[in-house]
Amino acid sequence: MKQKKAWRIVREVIKEAHVVIEVVDARDPVGTRNRKLERLVEEEGKKLLVVMNKADLVPKEWAEEYKQKSKIPVAFISARERKGTGILRREIKKLAKELLDDHDRVMVALIGYPNVGKSTIINTLKGRRAVKTAPIPGYTRNRHLIKLSNKIWLIDSPGVVPVDDFDELVIKGGFPADKIDDPVKPALKLIRRILETRREALTEKFGIEEFENEEEILRRIGERRGLVKGSGEVDLEETARWFLREWQTGRFTLFGKAEKKEEEFIRDFDDILGEIERELLLDPRRILWKFEDELREKLGKKKRVGIREIEGFTVGIATGFKKCDSTVRFLEKLTGKHVLASECFGKKWKGIIAILD
Repeated sequence: MKQKKAWRIVREVIKEAHVVIEVVDARDPVGTRNRKLERLVEEEGKKLLVVMNKADLVPKEWAEEYKQKSKIPVAFISARERKGTGILRREIKKLAKELLDDHDRVMVALIGYPNVGKSTIINTLKGRRAVKTAPIPGYTRNRHLIKLSNKIWLIDSPGVVPVDDFDELVIKGGFPADKIDDPVKPALKLIRRILETRREALTEKFGIEEFENEEEILRRIGERRGLVKGSGEVDLEETARWFLREWQTGRFTLFGKAEKKEEEFIRDFDDILGEIERELLLDPRRILWKFEDELREKLGKKKRVGIREIEGFTVGIATGFKKCDSTVRFLEKLTGKHVLASECFGKKWKGIIAILD
């Protein structure tokens, strides 16, 4: 009954929207995309955009390759880090533009599995200047709307795609691996998914290159971990539980190497970036003049970085470097964008304020 009710709500949201955004976890796109949802959107004749959230945790090269192969438009963002949200706004406007000849307002809805970041994206798109309204004339549902522009409105009621079977529930972390009676089946399903998405992850984590099937991979993982019964055979059930625990807790991901890069610097400057966003400061000199004392306090050998998308541009602040040009290159590599204007400050340890596009 719960499944039927959840899908009924999803269908209602699809019917109310003109554009549907399917929110997916970029670390597990195969597992968090839902083909049934995509078929429903297609059957209703609605525009579909796939948004890969948490893109800061996957390599840019892989993201670009995935985007090129997809038949459905794809946008990569990190709502938590406020990276790519300007691109998302532009994609929404592009899809809406095609509909405005037939509609006074274009309604946009976000749908996806639990914990993929729908609420964070909604809050990011709202912005501090967004207008929250009661239902407008002709809009019969008792849902709140968020005004993204004069013609584009966001339905502030994200649809939640239900998890259809137990194995999926386990893989998505909804049931503890230690309490599963038969952990082998979901573990083999997870291995198949990894092989479909990025099989190199198994080589990087476990050194497995040659294999005949998924069960052999699981068996070799057990050998590597020393999970062996008294008879000398690999304990497949205990291996499966261990493997699922590693996935559920995030100790094993498709892109473990990419996540290690995040540890090379400290995320900082949220308060300053928040003030910059509120005042729409997009001139590095003005930013330095206003926040010079706070920024100089952060100078030192520890690398600190803050990035935020503001009005289609990216504002980056970085400290803890010995040269200004190396700081600029670091921000460009991190964001994948080009610096339009920058201001360097500091003596022994340097800092940079940059506007990128």
